[in-house]
Amino acid sequence: MDMIGFIGMGNMGTAMLKGAKRTFDGSQIIFHRKSVDKMKELAEEEKVNYAMSNSEVVEKSKYIILAIKPQMFEKVIDEINDSLDNDKVIISLAPGFTITQLKEKLKAGRIVRSMPNTPAMIGEGMTGVCFDENEFDENEIDVINKIFEATGKAKKVDEKLMNSVVCASGSSPAYVFMFIEALADSAVKCGLPRKDAYEFVAQTVLGSAKLMLETGKHPGELKDMVCSPGGTTIAGVAELEKNGFRKAIFEATDACFNKCNNIK
Repeated sequence: MDMIGFIGMGNMGTAMLKGAKRTFDGSQIIFHRKSVDKMKELAEEEKVNYAMSNSEVVEKSKYIILAIKPQMFEKVIDEINDSLDNDKVIISLAPGFTITQLKEKLKAGRIVRSMPNTPAMIGEGMTGVCFDENEFDENEIDVINKIFEATGKAKKVDEKLMNSVVCASGSSPAYVFMFIEALADSAVKCGLPRKDAYEFVAQTVLGSAKLMLETGKHPGELKDMVCSPGGTTIAGVAELEKNGFRKAIFEATDACFNKCNNIK
């Protein structure tokens, strides 16, 4: 029975561990975190194993999920490198680091690069994944796919598009939450109780996204369905256009993309 190890138990690492529990038995999962009390608490809550060091996670696991921030990479690599070998499968969640760069840093030849997002916490994540299938056997590919599908949807993409995936789904939940907060605030200004405003807006965002995915209609077509001639919606849309709504999104995406390209 191959073990799945987690290094880095922030929001994303914890979300992926809890997702893995939907597909894999807890006895197959092991993790480490700095706080011993919190580590034991999570292990008891999820009925999984814990290790007293990152190197122990690596030693006991075949699949190692590196859910660490780019600025922590060098430190963690120093801790685990002596425990790595080419039988291990490294799954990196860090933005910006290419598979080639990771192979240069890690004493392991088989790397999976991925970019999940925080909706993975509730099993509604969207993950971009890339790896060379020729380096893995069918069972390993099946396990890799199951790890990501346990947290929502996953799509294999060419590695040259991974930084674009960061822009499309990795970072963008923050923008969506900002939109929800701003729209709810504006509804409160118009008299709607805050709790109701958040519920109305959040459900509308959820329903709108599902409508697009399930109908397959272009978002512009769905927007036009709401915009009656001379009506309230087109008046609001005109103000968004006048105030640079689309331009702000483009500039945020450019900033995110440029940051990905400059991570060392």
